Order: sequence, then structure tokens, then C-alpha cells
Amino acid sequence: MTSAVPSAAPPAEPSAAPSRSGLKRPAALAFAGASALTVANIYFPQPLLDAVASGLDVSGSAASLIATAAQVGYALGIALVVPLADAARLRRLATTLLLLTTAGLLVAAAAPNLATLTVATLALSTTTVLPQILVPTAASLAGPGHSGRAVGAIGIGITLGSTLSRTLSGAVAGLSGDWRTAYLVAAALTGGLVFVLPRLLPASRGGRSVPYRELIGSLPRLVRAHPGLRFSALLGATVFAAFSAFWATLAFHLAGPPFGLGVAWAGLFGLFGLPAALLSYTAGRLSDRRGPRYVNTVALVCVSAAFLVLGVGGDSLTALVIGTNLLVYGTSSSQVANQVRVFRLDEQVRARLNTLFMLASFTGGAVGSLTGAALYARWGWTGMVLGCGGFLLPAAVALARGRHLG
Repeated sequence: MTSAVPSAAPPAEPSAAPSRSGLKRPAALAFAGASALTVANIYFPQPLLDAVASGLDVSGSAASLIATAAQVGYALGIALVVPLADAARLRRLATTLLLLTTAGLLVAAAAPNLATLTVATLALSTTTVLPQILVPTAASLAGPGHSGRAVGAIGIGITLGSTLSRTLSGAVAGLSGDWRTAYLVAAALTGGLVFVLPRLLPASRGGRSVPYRELIGSLPRLVRAHPGLRFSALLGATVFAAFSAFWATLAFHLAGPPFGLGVAWAGLFGLFGLPAALLSYTAGRLSDRRGPRYVNTVALVCVSAAFLVLGVGGDSLTALVIGTNLLVYGTSSSQVANQVRVFRLDEQVRARLNTLFMLASFTGGAVGSLTGAALYARWGWTGMVLGCGGFLLPAAVALARGRHLG
């Protein structure tokens, strides 16, 4: 492995000439499935927030801290754990993360108060970063000319996990009458991966051993060296902020007038967004063919259209379903395009590049969750939608100015 210090100029992009992918389909499917199950731990609590508020006797805005803690914890894990994938033994790293996440879920299931649940959520979200280790690993195994498809395959797993987890947790809580059951189910699924996933990973990245301090210390230099990374980070943060604001407030919107719907309905919106989640698989292949910027543009149009529909038809279930599909497709496609761009910069430091991109995205997500909840509490659904439009404006300006960044 080369030194963690990047050169002053980014390396040239790999040739687009076709080559045979080194990532076999069974492994790609396993990576996608594992990504779905682990990323679900970030999102499945969102439809439960109203039930958590009632069960722990706290306000809805206080319960929203769970969604924010999940985003902050994930960002911390991306910053502190994912860089290890450039140097650590991948199998040992995956096993450790899965065991720690399972333990965190069990503590959350038994939490007697909001403070304990928030701390447990922060901790388990810090260790459930395996999808962001699998994405650069898959891109490296796939080889030049196939990285977009590899990222797209893992991306569909992440999208399905983030969307269907809401449906599953809402259904489990609705059937059992207890939000804690959803945490127990998540613990069982995450723990089961310990027996499957590690053996599918390469033992390590190979090359020289890099001290942890050097891995972390190289991150600021990578930001300075790669304009394409900064471009992707801005797009990822703004779009994901809007996405997170929507999901952090949907349960409260559905519980209030004119709907009066329970937690299971909030979870069903993950299922309603399934068509868009499946369609987003094309984003990786399209990024290989037309370039990431083209996919980013299409994605931003879809997300903007989503909030237009959600704002105009916020009191209609049909409009909410249409808006959800536009939002899921646009956000997922945007993330795939951004990661394809980032992984073209330097193959030797892909995990750290992904760390920086995802750190920006999930920092945006945490800000979006917190801001969306505050706007909804003060100005209702319309205020939340307008706030999301404010998140998207910088992304539109960046896309208009960043034509040279691909």
C-alpha cells in the first residue's frame, strides 16, 4: 500500500476500457445483503419515534434525539473506524463491528429511559459502519471499468435496508405492541452475520501496515488534494440533509391530522418506496456510461420534485407516496454517483476517501434530522418542506459550477 500522504494532484482516472470484474455475483449479493441488514440499524428507529415518546413518557421533539444520535454516531464511526479498512485485517474488523453492534442493540432494547436509549443508539450507530467498508472493498475487487456497477450493487442493498427497515420495524412494533421488539429483531439479524460475512472478505488490503495515527492524520490532506472529493461531499451533505429531515418528521405528520395513523403506517412508507429503491440500481451503471455529474443532476431534479409534491400535497397519502419514491430514487442515485466519482481519485486510499465523503453526508443527515424536527415543531409540515428546499439550493449551485469535476 502506498503512503497515506496524497500527491499534490489527483491521479488520473482509470481507463474505461472493459475488463473482467473480480467481484463475483454471489459475493456481490452477500455484500449487498449484509449492507442492507447493518445499515438498517440507523433507520429502523425512525417510524418508532412516536411510540418511543409514548412509551418513555417524553415529548416528540425529545424522542427525535434518537434519529439525530443515530446520524451522529454513524458519522463518528465513519470518521474513526472506516479508515481502518485501508490497513486493517478486514475479517477481524468485520467480526468485531458486528459483535459490538449486536451488543448495542440489546442495550437499546432494554433501555429504561431516553438517556440510556440515546447513548446506546449513539454507540451502536458508531459500530454499524460495515456498509461503508464493503463499498470501497467491492469497488477494489471489481476493478477498473466496473466500479460503478459494484457501487450500485452495494448501493441497492443500502437503499433497500434503509427503506425496508422502516417497514419491518413499524410492522414488528405494531404487531407486538412494543417498540423494543424491533431492537431485538435487529440484534438477531446483525448477530447472525458474524457467521457468514467475514469469511467472504479478503483477509486484508495487503501492502504495508499503516499506523492508525497516520490513517487519521492523512484525512485533511486528502480533502485539500482532491476537488472532486469536496464536490461530492457538498452534494452528499445537502441532499442527505433534506432526505433525513423528511424521515425524521414523517411519523409525526402521519400521526397528526388529517391522517391520525399509527406507527405501522409510518413504517409502510419504506415499502411504498420500494419501486424507487429498486430502480436506483441503474445509477451505478449509468455513472460508468454517462459520468457521475449526469446522475447527480437527474437525482437533484428528482429530489426537488419530491419536495414540490410533498409541499403541495402534504395532506394526501397519494402525494406522500409519490414524493417518497422521488426522494428515495434521487437520494440513492446521488450517493452512488458521488461515491463513483470519489473512488476514481486514488485506489490506494479508497476507504479514507469514502470516510470523508460519508462523514460529510451523515453530518448533513444529522443536521437535517435536527433541523427538520425543529421546523416541524414550530411551523409544521410546510415549514419542514421549505427548509429542505433551502438544503437543496447549494447543491444546485455546485452542480452548475462543477462541470469540470465530472
